[in-house]
Amino acid sequence: MPRKVIIIADPGIDTAFAVALALNDPNLDVVGLLPTAGNVTADQATANVHTLIDVLDPPKWPRLAAALPSRYDTDGQALHGPGGLGGVTFPSATRHALHPADKILVELAHEHPRQVTLICLGPTTTLAAALDRDPGLPAVLDQTVLVGGSWRVPGNAGPASEFHFSLDPDATKRVLHAELNPLVISLDLTRRLVFSPSDLLELPNPDSRTCQFLRQITPFGIRASSNLYGIEGFHLKDVLGVVAVSLPNIVTSEPHRADIETRGELTRGMLVVDVRPQVTRPPNVRIATDVIVGDVRQYITRTLNSAS
Repeated sequence: MPRKVIIIADPGIDTAFAVALALNDPNLDVVGLLPTAGNVTADQATANVHTLIDVLDPPKWPRLAAALPSRYDTDGQALHGPGGLGGVTFPSATRHALHPADKILVELAHEHPRQVTLICLGPTTTLAAALDRDPGLPAVLDQTVLVGGSWRVPGNAGPASEFHFSLDPDATKRVLHAELNPLVISLDLTRRLVFSPSDLLELPNPDSRTCQFLRQITPFGIRASSNLYGIEGFHLKDVLGVVAVSLPNIVTSEPHRADIETRGELTRGMLVVDVRPQVTRPPNVRIATDVIVGDVRQYITRTLNSAS
């Protein structure tokens, strides 16, 4: 039976790629696709999530929502393009009277108690708001996956901070202390998922809606990665959040006690992992420490080969 998942997404390019895979993965049942500001503004994130559903047109549509009106000090459009989807504009139906994402998250979790895995592919603002709305949420979620943080590698938003966690470190602290025991997939692993231009532009099943869409949005990310970081290719960081749920055996993790720095001038948003042997407080996270990259590549090829 497919695993039910709710995805919180701030659709830039790699997030859209991850969502496209999840919607085409027979092992996953995406019951909710909830937008959040992050790579783009809240309004743009809401529009992008609806664009994904309209363009990909999955056999079963997940519940949608409106992103919370969050504003951050930065965004990801330098890497992901104007609007977040590689600067490409897609036709999309306008929907009105959408419920806020945190409300839909709580409703779906209670509708499927202990059956839903939450995959957060953006800042943790929506999840923290859902916890404020319903403090009992951890008891009805099955698993939680957070793509964010950096542990033993430099950050991408600051010297020691990762983009998702740095946008709202107070929310991330709230989430880490909420007894969710999330799987945290940090830059230590996601940076391994760099794909060459040919990988991204010569996708299998080129006549499918999904592959045609992905080939339209990835060129901007390839050019931006070269200009900004000197990388020949593009990181599909958020894809690992989906793969870790669909194929959990390819990701290794360790239990740890972790927290977030919320006030440091140079370290705000830093993931702090306490590895002291004398620590007696119980672990509150599972940090992903290794991944079989070859299996991730095979998963992407296999999923796109059968995509609609």
